[in-house]
Formats: sequence, structure tokens, C-alpha cells
Amino acid sequence: MFLPVLVPATFIISGSIGSHKRMSWLGWAIGQAALLGWMISSVYKCFTGRAHPEHKVGEDISQVFKFGFDRGGVFWGWPSSHTTVAFAMAVTVVMLFPKRPLLKWLALAYAFYIGICVSMTIHWFSDFAAGAMIGSVVGVVVGRSFRPQSPSN
Repeated sequence: MFLPVLVPATFIISGSIGSHKRMSWLGWAIGQAALLGWMISSVYKCFTGRAHPEHKVGEDISQVFKFGFDRGGVFWGWPSSHTTVAFAMAVTVVMLFPKRPLLKWLALAYAFYIGICVSMTIHWFSDFAAGAMIGSVVGVVVGRSFRPQSPSN
């Protein structure tokens, strides 16, 4: 929950203090990706509130959506904001560092870990899938917009 705020802030601050423009640039990129992912998923949730899984045997509430403005709140339901933000940040890193395979795999592993974990606890698997797709699109867009601005150090 705190990583999408702490990681970009740490990169921005340490990059500014140490005069590492590339680190600060990365912080701004993943910070923008996290913010956009959270905003987009919150707007979707505002209109498609969905009941959380209760994990009771035999009960199927997977199709319970509360369509309409703010009928299900902006913090609950479809898509998973955790997954959307994690994939937005990870795919941004993938787009900005295409020649760094270990970094790409670690970023994507982090996103999948977050998504799978929330799909086993507070979300349905489809919430994870929707969050992964939306977050990936956000990451591609942010990554492409930041790539031409890449500093040299």
C-alpha cells in the first residue's frame, strides 16, 4: 500500500540530492504511472462497485455488481487498484529499461505477486485480470511518454 508512494518519492529525493537525474526521472515516471493507475481504477470502481469475495463455501456472489454512481464506493470492487498500480509501475519500468532483463523480470514478478495475493484475499481473479490489463496500458503510455526525456546519468 505504501510502496507506490514511497518508491517514487525515494527515487525523486535521492536523485535530486545526489544529482542523479536518471534516478529522479525514474521516480517521476513511476510516480505518474502509480497516480494514473489509481485514478483510473477509482473512476471504474465508482461506477462498477462489486462485492468482495466472502470465502464462504457454496456462496457465489461473483456477479454482484452495483452499477451506478458511487453505489459500491471507490475503494471496493472491480478492478483491483493494488494490481492496477503495481502493473502500471512495473510496465513503466519495463518500457524505460528494455535492455535490462533482470530488472524487467523483477518488476513484473512484483506486479504479479501483488495481483495474485489480492485475488486470493480481497478480490476476485477477474478483478486482478482487469487491473493487470488497465495497469499495463497505463505503464505503456507513461513509459513511452518518458522515454524520449531520458537523462544521460
